[in-house]
Amino acid sequence: MTVSRDVTRIEAFSDAVFGFALTLLVVSLEVPRTYDDMMGTVRALPAFAASFAILLLIWQEHHNFFRRYGIHDGVTIWMNGLLLFVVLFYVFPLKFLMTMLVGPHGVMFGGRPEAVTGEQMPSLMSMYGIGFVAVFLLLAALHWRARRFLRVESDGSVDLQQLDVHLGACLVYVVIGLSSVALARVPAIWAPAAAGFTYALIGPAHFVYHRFMAPRPGSSAV
Repeated sequence: MTVSRDVTRIEAFSDAVFGFALTLLVVSLEVPRTYDDMMGTVRALPAFAASFAILLLIWQEHHNFFRRYGIHDGVTIWMNGLLLFVVLFYVFPLKFLMTMLVGPHGVMFGGRPEAVTGEQMPSLMSMYGIGFVAVFLLLAALHWRARRFLRVESDGSVDLQQLDVHLGACLVYVVIGLSSVALARVPAIWAPAAAGFTYALIGPAHFVYHRFMAPRPGSSAV
């Protein structure tokens, strides 16, 4: 098993995959040829920005993990590969949902999207939620893997309590995602909207979590 905080091939490969995922979110790869084409691209920017922000959040969590712990053994490589696979799938419901919400004819701008019916909304929110849960569950699994190794072989340079906090933070995302999926499956007309608003709890939930779970000064790692 190897530990290194230098940039490794696994990080370089991961960044390439994240870069490819980003291209899947791009509004258009072609330069607008007319003013109407350009305005269509501009109107699509809010959906792209929202999708970009969520993908950046995932990349940041991934980047921080390898910067902090630098583990790249065989199991970690395969777990990371599975995470990247899920990310490449996740960008499709992500882009679709953000376009429906804040795209040119998005719900947030008073539009009535025709690409999805009311009967299909629970499935859409479930698909998005499952992808969201899978991403952060795999990030949590990477932290768990790091803890198992570092608990045995750490030279003391890694704060295991802080690692536990980061693992728990990933699980906060998982709980919120699971709550959204559960709400989406409720047989009620308000359920898909409630499932979407569940993600607004991410900020408050993390504030409360870090407020009470951050290691206290002078506490020691287990």
